[in-house]
Amino acid sequence: MTDNADLFERGRKLFAGNCEFIWAASKIDGLPPIGPVEIAFAGRSNVGKSSLLNALTGRKALARTSNTPGRTQQLNFFAIGTPGEEPMRLVDMPGYGFAAVSKEKISSWTQLMHAYLRGRSSLARVFVLVDGRHGLKPPDLEMMDLLDKSAMSYQVVLTKKDEVKKSDIEARMAGVLEGLAKRPAAHPEIIFTSSENGDGIGELREGIARLLSERGTVF
Repeated sequence: MTDNADLFERGRKLFAGNCEFIWAASKIDGLPPIGPVEIAFAGRSNVGKSSLLNALTGRKALARTSNTPGRTQQLNFFAIGTPGEEPMRLVDMPGYGFAAVSKEKISSWTQLMHAYLRGRSSLARVFVLVDGRHGLKPPDLEMMDLLDKSAMSYQVVLTKKDEVKKSDIEARMAGVLEGLAKRPAAHPEIIFTSSENGDGIGELREGIARLLSERGTVF
């Protein structure tokens, strides 16, 4: 059995290699052909998803960051490794909840996400990013309801740990775990991260490496 130290190092090496944008889809019929394992990231529009993806991959501008929620307006696919030979792909999903765009656009994004989550055989897990300052909010619960109904494995990743008082961290994590306890598709562990100081990023990489290893992916 692969130990944690080995997976931690394999995860580090995985994201230290090539990583580049390869595809964007605004409609379900515009998705790339089924290929390597896909790991998707979903979260409310102001949760810090782009910053986390940049920290995860060690890039400064892999995913765009903005003070204006709703900048990610499609499914963006990134190859981890040499395109065409990559062991996995990251998928940056449109932010849900508040976004500074029309209701029609939000409806279009929502339909795209629903179709993707229900019918993508290469999708191994969705990491649901939750603002660590506030814990689970109604939009997060709605997304998890969809994932449970779709029988899609997901894991909660808390963000912005550096903005949470140390005395509040344990209680915040306990509250989230309680909210996940009876959800059938939820992974039983959560990760608290900070894109600013790197807290939890290694643990997240390790978790992805473990998932790939369990699926028999060579990397």
